[in-house]
Amino acid sequence: MEILLWILIVVLFTLSFVSLIFPIIPGPLVLWGGFLLSIGLAGELSLWFWIGAVLLSFLLIISDMIANSIFVKKYGGSKWGEWTAVAGVLIGSFIIPPFGILIVPFVLVLIVEFLLEKQPDKAFRAAVGTLFGFLSGTIAKFIIQLIMIGWFFLSYFN
Repeated sequence: MEILLWILIVVLFTLSFVSLIFPIIPGPLVLWGGFLLSIGLAGELSLWFWIGAVLLSFLLIISDMIANSIFVKKYGGSKWGEWTAVAGVLIGSFIIPPFGILIVPFVLVLIVEFLLEKQPDKAFRAAVGTLFGFLSGTIAKFIIQLIMIGWFFLSYFN
């Protein structure tokens, strides 16, 4: 039974990384599934691990939104562009995965910024910011997940 639980934990951790490419998979929930399965095993995780996991999970969930907002602003986008980028990430997760999470925010920000500014070059620049935002958010999520999984194994086997 213990081997089966460990296999499931590793599968869930792997799926959390697959969620970076296919955002339709709820990465943080899958990651937590692996953590919670460990409760059925002999080892225990410290209170500090659980507190840290909650905080890092929150950061994991909002990292895409934060990154998109920062990059749209940095590339000259408006407040409306920032919010559109956040909405585009959420909507894009469900439309033609995994490409929707790139295409939808880009197109939506391009349209919104063009309607607001009437300048194609500024609108395009802000839309490009969403691409950089997505890429930096994905890298941040990858690093946060590595930290969480590493911390899990260090805490569990210590």
